[in-house]
Amino acid sequence: MGKAEKGNSWRDFAVAAYKAPSDSKIYGTFDIDVTETMKYIQKRKAEGKRLTITNFIAAALSRSLYEDIPDINCYVRRGKIVYRKDANIFLSISVKEGKEMTGLVIPRTQELSVSEIAEYTAGRIEKKRKGDETGGGAFAAKDAVAKIPWPFRRPIFLFIKWWIFDLGFSFPFLKIPADPFGSIMLTNIGTWGLTTGMPALFPIGKLPAVLAIGKIEEKPVVVDGQIVIRSILPISGTFDHRIVDGAQGGKLARGIVERLKYPEVLDAPNRHIKDDPNQD
Repeated sequence: MGKAEKGNSWRDFAVAAYKAPSDSKIYGTFDIDVTETMKYIQKRKAEGKRLTITNFIAAALSRSLYEDIPDINCYVRRGKIVYRKDANIFLSISVKEGKEMTGLVIPRTQELSVSEIAEYTAGRIEKKRKGDETGGGAFAAKDAVAKIPWPFRRPIFLFIKWWIFDLGFSFPFLKIPADPFGSIMLTNIGTWGLTTGMPALFPIGKLPAVLAIGKIEEKPVVVDGQIVIRSILPISGTFDHRIVDGAQGGKLARGIVERLKYPEVLDAPNRHIKDDPNQD
């Protein structure tokens, strides 16, 4: 047996955060034809603009969540459903050459163009790679929590979880806001060469779902009765069954697929105000 790898702050934090898997989780996968989206990305690249497939999925996901299925943009607090006003996408990202995980929330993602999402995330990622975790939600506190001796780490973690999510207060001492993980989490596992994977529902995130973007592959598909080669993107997700059922998950997926057919539309701002009495 080889030498065990030295732990890091994320792993120590995760040991305190997670417990053994339980019920209330459902899973799903679907494929998206992103041929036109990839052509648009190459077009903008030739113009000097760097966009990624993650930027497009974040835009499509946020608009579908906000416009098509806002009833899952919520979480459970003390047995009651609390609705979020905006569709704020949380991106899970790797830093330090892939050896450390962190994340960022994109505020009011549903209003932003793909280019605006790209600019915002690039700026935040650069700061995080330099060690600035400001605005990183609970990830900003992972180093502090990881330093707590094990007998006390999980009880303190559970207190923080109770304070933030059950009571709805912020935690300024650890720079954790009241809703640090936004509306839904998105992670790109395709960068590691994976096509599908069922991500964990982060226990303190209070998220209805976590979606994973897989590796894009060229595949033969039937279009108008003809076999053609298209760029296919797999997406897999884990859903909180207390909030999301199969019909709602399908509606969210269809909204993402439909929007990705029109990359130019996604790359335009989507500013508007929605009057929804169910949202606070």
